[in-house]
Amino acid sequence: MTAVAVCVDTTLETAILTALGTVVDPELDEPITDLGFVRSVAIDDSGVTVHLRLPTSFCSPNFAYLMASDAVDALRSVEDIRAVRVLLDDHHDSDKINAGLEADAGYRGTFGVEAEDSLDELRLTFQRKAHLAAMERCIEMQLKTTSLAVSDIYRLRLRNLPAGRAREALLRRRAAIGLGIGLDLPVFVDEHGTPVPPDEVPMRLRFAKSVRISIDGNGHFCRGLLATRYEDEESLDLHITNTRRTA
Repeated sequence: MTAVAVCVDTTLETAILTALGTVVDPELDEPITDLGFVRSVAIDDSGVTVHLRLPTSFCSPNFAYLMASDAVDALRSVEDIRAVRVLLDDHHDSDKINAGLEADAGYRGTFGVEAEDSLDELRLTFQRKAHLAAMERCIEMQLKTTSLAVSDIYRLRLRNLPAGRAREALLRRRAAIGLGIGLDLPVFVDEHGTPVPPDEVPMRLRFAKSVRISIDGNGHFCRGLLATRYEDEESLDLHITNTRRTA
């Protein structure tokens, strides 16, 4: 009788972590994996169980549900993952959110009359803020590293931006809110893709900068809160266990 070799399925582990990396905090515009919001991933022969955590127990329930729900959707897109379980830990609405996810009840089915806005509206609001911040980062980089003047920003086109993370981030955020990404399109536009008039550029740029600073500042603040809240844990690093076997 020939023995069958058994090994741990590390390919699936990589796919799961990649999928979770596509889920972003809607307010901070960063992946939940980078923020430390993924507490643990347990993979076994029945599927995957993911535990999420947030900086405080009173983080906005709609943000919490949005991230948890997006995590479920991202994981279900992974081939041959079998059962998906996502659990939110240590939140004042953990029981409600976890029950809603388990039942596939949706946002309104989970929160009932408390669900004032749809998830799509909430998501779009923060995607537009992320786009505004990404535009400001690119424009500010051009102002600092080239001869571009504020009065010439209205002339700036996507093709004028140097290749790199900042431009790629801006293109992704434009695409997310339905804007074109052709390289001849203007950089500084509103949420509908309409170019900002030259006389409004200084004021709109100041506003964009305030949004970007708010997003960056909230990110640093939340990381600090998370580290303080879970300072008794051995590590804030993601804990992974994988007992799923392949023959």
